[in-house]
Amino acid sequence: MPETNIGATVASNLAGVMKEFSVAPQTTDGPTGQKETIWIDKYFGNYLGYYKDEKTPELTAVIDAKARWTVGKGFKADEITTMLLDSIKGFGKDTFNTILENAMRTMLIGGNFYAEIIRDEEDNLINLKPLDPASIQHVVDKAGMLTRFEQVTKIGVPNKKIGLDDIFYLARNRVADEIHGNGITQKLKLIIDMKNESMEDQRKLMHRHVKPLVKFILDTDDTSRIAAFKTTADKMIADGENLYLPKDTAEHEIISVPANATLNPMAWIQYLDNYFYEMAGVPKIIVGGSGEITEASAKISYLAFQQGVEEEQLFLEEQILSQLNLVIDLEFPASLENELLSDNKKDGAQNIDPSETTAGEGQ
Repeated sequence: MPETNIGATVASNLAGVMKEFSVAPQTTDGPTGQKETIWIDKYFGNYLGYYKDEKTPELTAVIDAKARWTVGKGFKADEITTMLLDSIKGFGKDTFNTILENAMRTMLIGGNFYAEIIRDEEDNLINLKPLDPASIQHVVDKAGMLTRFEQVTKIGVPNKKIGLDDIFYLARNRVADEIHGNGITQKLKLIIDMKNESMEDQRKLMHRHVKPLVKFILDTDDTSRIAAFKTTADKMIADGENLYLPKDTAEHEIISVPANATLNPMAWIQYLDNYFYEMAGVPKIIVGGSGEITEASAKISYLAFQQGVEEEQLFLEEQILSQLNLVIDLEFPASLENELLSDNKKDGAQNIDPSETTAGEGQ
């Protein structure tokens, strides 16, 4: 008989098994005291893959939407500036607008955009030629100041050194003393991965409902006969044809997935989809979806998106002035701000936040 002494109870130790969520500390890649610090975006190819892959259309949609809304309505400038910018052809068939849209798209993917500044003999700007971010490395001095760029060659010849005045460079979302920008792809990658994994699981599940697995029990252990039957049966199932067998030579049963026998992934997929657009900062209505429940919530989402677009436009305008010495004004496609204020007034004074109006002050 075993002893039944309650005092012999032993507790488990799950400290090494059930770990609390934690995030590893990060350090910036700014200069650390050496004469020169070199940085190149070695992950841009991976991020570009997510943008271009046919299995990640949602990432393509939000990046294209942000670029399109930031630049899509064009720019305003004085006559001389407009004539100058209208003459820029990029790689040969670009316009200044498409170059800016390219810049926004590239920055969102990887955080950095580069274009070679081409000038004539009198130092006048005549062209901007976009470059591959994966081929440009930054060189900064020990004080953390950018001193030059170098274009990395792919054929074994020395790198081409490029002065700061010869590159139109845009960096988004720099942090502290980082010497490069940060795109949105790296933040959305995990959400995209989880969503695609769940969608692939659902795809297999639906496929098995339509074409269930079949288990055959053969009255033989001869490997050559089994192989021959396998070839015939597989072809029959693939072609959707009947299979005729001699009596008592084989049995079969359908290996089906009963309804509700597995966790329905649709709610999880929908959650990840909503989470993706939230983290990307692009409401579904912008890309043609209808995720917002009411007209009011859709308008608020649109207004929040508008603030982000206007901030991106301000960034481009400031960089064009700083690096190219040109003044432009990017137009915003359509604003709902006035309409929202008008709706508040129609709803009555009891629904108007005092901070949203100054009507009646001083009267």
